[in-house]
Amino acid sequence: MPRLSAPPWLRDLAGAWIFYSVLPAWPAPAPRFERIARFAPWIGAVLGVLQGLLWWALEGRVPLVAQVALVLALGLWLSGGLHMDGVMDSADGLAAGDRCLEAMADSRVGASGVQALVLVLLLRAGALAMLGPAAPVALVWAAVCGRVAPLPAMAWFPYLRPGGSAAFHRAHGAGLAAELRPALLLLPPLLLLPWPGLATWPVPIGALALLPALLVPVVLGRRLGGHSGDSYGACVEWSESLGLLLIAAVLTAWAG
Repeated sequence: MPRLSAPPWLRDLAGAWIFYSVLPAWPAPAPRFERIARFAPWIGAVLGVLQGLLWWALEGRVPLVAQVALVLALGLWLSGGLHMDGVMDSADGLAAGDRCLEAMADSRVGASGVQALVLVLLLRAGALAMLGPAAPVALVWAAVCGRVAPLPAMAWFPYLRPGGSAAFHRAHGAGLAAELRPALLLLPPLLLLPWPGLATWPVPIGALALLPALLVPVVLGRRLGGHSGDSYGACVEWSESLGLLLIAAVLTAWAG
């Protein structure tokens, strides 16, 4: 009998698993790296769950500062630092003015890149410290919404480096509506996640993280005149950090 081949979407999902995480590759099917960005939110959900489980396992067993640091370290390791590199390169590009693309392509990290890295980590650490028991749920929401951010960036703005390593995202994209469909499938299970101690609060509070996921790619795209692989990564990290902070701020205000 002829061997059945996997559908393209499943091969793209396998490719997204490899591209967006350091988790062991699947034994099958053979990965494809074409429309993988649409499945980045799915990978984000897995990484967010793993971070949430670590937070839950450490809660009350180690000091809060250690708990926050270890969860942040796990997130960086699970993603391979892929998107954080984009944060630093994009910041260096924005600071370089007319030499934007040259600075972003430079493997050396400038002062602006270091400051952006520190700022993103501080925002995320502050948010986690504010969230407390709600951190595991917020981590999942923020990781998913943060990985939605590159989709409008790819759909609404030109790619700045024709032939660049991330050009395949736009080359194989099927339009924003189609690329968002896998992310929309995550909404029902996300909405079922309980928020500790907040039974009276409307369930979709995690959807607040979608606000920076829509605004960050627009702001960056206008500043840069388009997007590149680096700014796609910056969209992920800034959106995830700001989304986490927004959820934390609203929950804190509500509890107060």
